Formats: sequence, structure tokens, C-alpha cells
Amino acid sequence: MTKNQQYLLYILLVWALIFVVHLDVIYINIMEARNFITAREMVTNDNWILTTLNAEARYEKPPLPTWLTAISGILFGFTSVFGLRLPAALVTLLLLYTFYRLLPKLEVSLKQSFLATLILASSFYIIFMGRNGQWDIFTHSFMLVAIYFLWNFFGSEKNLLKNAIFGGIFLGFSIMSKGPVSLYALLLPFLIAYASVHKFKGFKKKWKSFLVLLVLALGIGGWWFIYVRLADPVAFIEITSREATRWTNYNVRPFYYYWSFVVQSGIWTIPAFVALLYPYLKNRVANKKAYKFALFWTLAAVVLLSIIPEKKSRYLLPVLIPMALNTSFYIEYLFRRFKDLSKKEGYVVYFNHGLIAVIGLAFPIAGYFMLELEGHWFWYISASVILLGLAVALLYFLKKRKYPYVFFLTIAFMCGIMSFAFPLSDAFLKNPDFRNFDELQKFAEAEEFQVYEYVSETPEIIWEYGEPIPKLHADELRLPEADRFGIILQEKDSAFIDTLKRDFRVLSSRRYDLNYVSPKASTYKSRLIRMFYLLERRRE
Repeated sequence: MTKNQQYLLYILLVWALIFVVHLDVIYINIMEARNFITAREMVTNDNWILTTLNAEARYEKPPLPTWLTAISGILFGFTSVFGLRLPAALVTLLLLYTFYRLLPKLEVSLKQSFLATLILASSFYIIFMGRNGQWDIFTHSFMLVAIYFLWNFFGSEKNLLKNAIFGGIFLGFSIMSKGPVSLYALLLPFLIAYASVHKFKGFKKKWKSFLVLLVLALGIGGWWFIYVRLADPVAFIEITSREATRWTNYNVRPFYYYWSFVVQSGIWTIPAFVALLYPYLKNRVANKKAYKFALFWTLAAVVLLSIIPEKKSRYLLPVLIPMALNTSFYIEYLFRRFKDLSKKEGYVVYFNHGLIAVIGLAFPIAGYFMLELEGHWFWYISASVILLGLAVALLYFLKKRKYPYVFFLTIAFMCGIMSFAFPLSDAFLKNPDFRNFDELQKFAEAEEFQVYEYVSETPEIIWEYGEPIPKLHADELRLPEADRFGIILQEKDSAFIDTLKRDFRVLSSRRYDLNYVSPKASTYKSRLIRMFYLLERRRE
């Protein structure tokens, strides 16, 4: 087996342990609920183009990731959270593979490419998005594939048409995943870095092939928008206008909001910060030109994202891709020179990896006192043994100043957390009042009545209910004509039921609480609570 094949095998193993194992442990969040509802309604209504959410038009996001999730839902069933999240995990594997294949083209060694890929795979927000049914990971993964072919296109006279075709296809796939987001957040910073370091030499000879790339990208990425604009113009224009307005007045943050972006890499926060210190690292890296390119790509992405008024932590996902490459230059330096570092330089390494070791040493004690371990003893004991053993090994090799072992043990530590400690997240879920809305759906089906929602709309509730819930608007209230129907509403709106009692009798009432966490927890949300009333029209 060649070294390249060994590296690919290890990357596959790390991906499986971090992104596939226990993929269905965490409950579905609000973004996932929206996406999964749209995928379910695609299949239920056999409408794969005019996408819907709760039976209403949802054109905010292009449908490619939704199609992939819908297909997975058909294969695994829409009750399988694992199956619904699997496409995101698979496209993360595509991201890691492409990243590993791209870096040697930057004249980075195969070993450093391997190290950079492991850094990327174990970065916090990559893990979060790769295990989550959100569409950011799709658009940036497809864009990185496009960048791979663009690098070939810009840097060589060979296979121009092939690179243009595949670059255009995957660029179109990226647009079909989340519109122009990755064009701005990942591709544009790449082009800025490329122009700064490598220049666009000989581009005049390539314009015809580049035109093919643009036509393919715009055709594949734009046809859905054109179709929906023509098929449902009123809803499309309304949704597009609302989305455009959000860029300037929704989640508005100051320019410096992203300046702590290195923390999104999780365990690599300190090495990522050190790798940004160009004056310190520039004469220590193996390839100064490649390091400069990685640094420009990373910083350009941060600056461009900072310009946009709307800011969210997950928007930093594309920054982690070039930052993993940038961080790998520091890690590669430690592989070569850790034994020769001065005490001052060494303190940074000891602190970073020593902190990880302390977490492993503290886990058995902290877990015992902080977690509700009934029914979780296997995972607690397994995680304690694994993390404690890795922590001791980390400290041992730190003392011996053998950094390669320290690095790979850190990767193993992340794999251990995801494989053995992650299932313990269930031990935090202690809501004695929990009642799922699938119970209500079964009750409504058995008693043959329709459930409506008054005023508010919560994606997680609709997802768990299993089918669309028609909405009653307060400003244009039109009560159902049926003699018997159900209403769910927030507790603060319960007085609305009193206004109906002259014409309706309350046959049944229940409280539904979809919060998995304790009412005392800071993440407990009142929007996941509903009062249900079964009403019957009074007869004179």
C-alpha cells in the first residue's frame, strides 16, 4: 500500500468516527426541521421543483441538498434521523477528499496535506455542520471541488476544456445548494489570494474555455431560479425581497464580530492563531509562497464576511477551509522542530495540548457528578477509559517532546469523544414534562379531526407532527367550517379559546412540550410549548 493510499484510508477512518458514528443522537434543530420538512413534502406531494414548507412556498434555498436528503429519506425512511443527516456527512467526506487532493497542487507535501485534512476534519464547526442537516456544508463542499478544477485551469495549459466543464458543473452545484453564498465567501477570497500570489498568467489564451465554465455554472446554478420566477412569480418576488432585506437589517453585527474566528476551529484555536502570525512563521515554514497564499485566502474570507451587516457564527464555515491549510504550516513546523524549540515557543504547544489532556483526565470525575448516568453506564465507562488513556499518553509524549505522537493522539481524542462520549449527551435531557407532537398526530388521525395552529409557526413542531398544520391568522381569522377540529397555540395566547366558548365546547385539552432539556436550562424554549384544544361546534 502506498503512502497516499494509507493517508486516504486514515482520512476515511477519521471521517467515519467523527461524522457517521452516532449521527442520530442529537435532536433535530430548527434549521434541520425546515430542511427536512421541505424534503418530506417533496416526496409526499411529488413536487420536486416548487419547494414548500408546511404546504407554503419556500424558495429561500435552492433545492439540490433537499433533493439529496429527500432521496435519503426515501431509502432510510423519514423517521430515520441518521438517514436524513447522512447526505451532509457524505458531502463532508467529499470536502475532505478534495481538500487532500488540492493541497499538493499548491506544492505542499503529501504529508502536510494529510495533516491539514485531519485538522479540517477535527475542527469544531466542520464537525457541527457535517453532522447537521443544514445546507452550508453542501455549498462549500461543491465549491471546493470547483476550486480544485479552477486551480488546474489557471495553472496549466493542459485539459483546459475538461477542467472548465467540471469546474462549471460543481460551481453550478454550489449555487444550487445555497445561491451565491459560497461564490462570495469561499471562491472570491480564493481568487483574491490566487491573484495576489500566483497571478493569472496566460489567461487570454483560455477565455473560450472559461466561457464554457461560466455558461455551465450559470445554467446549472440558475435554471431553478428562472423556473420558479416564471411559475410562481408573486411568491418568488415576495420571498426574494424579504431575503434581500435580511442581509442589511437582520442579525446585524459590528464589523469586528468575526475577529475571534479562530475559536471556531475548536481544539486547533491556539495553533490556528499562531499560524496567523506571519512575521513569526514566515521563515519557519517549508513553503513560504504556499503559506502566503493560505494566509491571504483565510484573511480575505474573514474580511469579506465582516463587510456584510448580517452575521452568524455558522457563516464562518468557509473560513475554516483555508484556515486548516494555514494552520498545517505551523503543525508541520512542529513535526520538524519541536524538539529544538525554545522554552518560550514550547509553552504554547504544552498549553494547547496539555489543556486537551486535562479534559481527558477530568472527564471521569466530572462526568460522574454532572451526568445522569442511569442507562448510560456503558458509554460513561467506555469514554472514561478511552479519554483517560489518551490524556495520559498525550502528557507522556509531550514530556518526551515527540510532537507527531501528540498530534495524532489529539485527533484520536476527538474520535474518542465522538465515538464514546457523544452518546452521553442524552444524559443532559431531563424534561419531565416532555410530550411529543407525534402523539397529537396519532390522536387526530384516530379521532378524525384536523389540527390548526393559531398565529405562530414552529418548524420543529411541524416536523414532529409529521404533516402540514394549517395556520389561523389573527388579523384575518377564518375558523374552520368543520363541526370538530383541534387548535394548538402558545400558552400566552390561551385566552383566545375563551372568545370561542360561546360557539364551541372544549372536548379535550393537553399541554405539549417539545423541549428535550430541563425547564431550568438556559436552552429551554417557550416557543416549543403548545396548548392543544379539541373544539366542537355548539348546536342550538
